[in-house]
Amino acid sequence: MRPTALITGASRGLGAAIARALAPSHQLILGARDADALSPVLAELPGATPWPVDITDHEAVAAATAGIDRLDVLVHNAGIVDLGRIADTPADTWRRALETNVIAVAELTRLLLPALRTAGGHVVLINSGAGLRVNPSWGAYAASKFALRAFGDTLRLEEPTLRVTSIHPGRIDTDMQRGIIATEGGAYQPENFLTAESVAGAVRNAIETPRDAHPTEIVLRPIAR
Repeated sequence: MRPTALITGASRGLGAAIARALAPSHQLILGARDADALSPVLAELPGATPWPVDITDHEAVAAATAGIDRLDVLVHNAGIVDLGRIADTPADTWRRALETNVIAVAELTRLLLPALRTAGGHVVLINSGAGLRVNPSWGAYAASKFALRAFGDTLRLEEPTLRVTSIHPGRIDTDMQRGIIATEGGAYQPENFLTAESVAGAVRNAIETPRDAHPTEIVLRPIAR
């Protein structure tokens, strides 16, 4: 039986690239906010199972995880980016960043811990360079990613039968990145960014690392061109 991997935010961008990278070796459960968003990647990967759940709806997440009794890999890829200087960032923006990027991750992990323990599983947290260093206008996002790193470090200590890997990529060439650059008012130059396939390859390599090793943290930065 092939190992099973659940990937959140799998409908496009990095999540879809991770799904493609794991498809040859894993049975996939692909998460997204709604079923329609998953249609393109499911057409590409017809053996995958759709998992259309809003991860911030905790009751819906509990219902959707109830039937999962064994899980080898959990990739937390779903997340949001809200930019703005602290002086211009209201409380709701901070709450939204923390709810989506940290609290939803913690709750989904908690609900799936029995299934992960059964498999001796691997939790992969798609973090960010913003989880290691801060820049102006990235306060709420960076705070959520620093918190996500702390969550991963704590989970690693509390669940010694699991492997927990935090991936910290720099900027990635995705539709989300185009939106960020538009907000910042810059010109979009994809050659300046990591490809989603490169980051997905790092996720796959972490998962395929032999069990005598624990890849705890991976940092990827674009090569200046």
